[in-house]
Amino acid sequence: MMKRLKGLQDYVEKIDHLKDSYEEMEMLIEMSEEEQDESVTEEIQEELEAFKASLEEFRIQTLLSGKYDSSNAIVTLHAGAGGTESCDWAGMLYRMYSRWAEKKGFSVEVLDYLDGDVAGLKAVTFEVAGDNAYGYLKSEKGVHRLVRISPFNAAGKRQTSFASCDVIPDIEEDVDVEINDDDLRIDTYRAGGAGGQHINKTSSAVRITHLPTGIVVQCQNERSQHMNKDKAMQMLKSKLYILKQQEQADKVSDIRGEIKEIGFGNQIRSYVMQPYTMVKDHRTNAETGNVSAVMDGDLDLFINAYLKSEFNAG
Repeated sequence: MMKRLKGLQDYVEKIDHLKDSYEEMEMLIEMSEEEQDESVTEEIQEELEAFKASLEEFRIQTLLSGKYDSSNAIVTLHAGAGGTESCDWAGMLYRMYSRWAEKKGFSVEVLDYLDGDVAGLKAVTFEVAGDNAYGYLKSEKGVHRLVRISPFNAAGKRQTSFASCDVIPDIEEDVDVEINDDDLRIDTYRAGGAGGQHINKTSSAVRITHLPTGIVVQCQNERSQHMNKDKAMQMLKSKLYILKQQEQADKVSDIRGEIKEIGFGNQIRSYVMQPYTMVKDHRTNAETGNVSAVMDGDLDLFINAYLKSEFNAG
């Protein structure tokens, strides 16, 4: 209830801020007309641009009306085929989403990871916590394609790499999902990386496989095997719940089927660094030539375009 209250209070504050900005612009225009002073025109223009940006941001937030749009998001990145290149690309995507979350004032907590053999990450699962985190990040679900001159290729050839992104809401309440213990395979393993004597010497990390669907979830971030198991079960319930909802809406696709093979022809977005620079979303045709800004977390162009297209389609 407190979380919902805070969300409503923030909503009202944004409306009040827009109202105050609008009235301030009106006052500046009236003063300019009365005194026939054109020197404030530039100030009015700046106020107008800031107002339009705030209004657009607020309008986008009103599109986040899905049942779990306000929830935190659990994001999983997997490197595609291609060894070091794809692992490096998965690491770059993790940094991109971390930077985006930081700019939004969201927090990022790594739940599970597997380092690449040479560079980057083979896989990483992390939770992004903040208002409407899932509502925004659900647009990122799919295959991401990178084209660049490989820093790992001595011949300096252009290389294409792929990585997949899966996003589910962190459903905190106890959702109505029945799980048969016989349908689960639970494996434990040692957590990787620096974590102290306890983590390195005990099998505290947990991997749960749901045999009927093939869904796999894992967690190694918590301090005990019991806590890791609880978090992994929560993630599994969220995935199964979303799967159930999607099957009811569309018998053809499900939560796993939407992420296609991590390769050519299945990408939702391409990031081209050579021979030219461009990031293009193939679902909405939103694009920009500023690749470095996108890799530094400027994703709102693509997220907003996706939310608008989903709203118009609905």
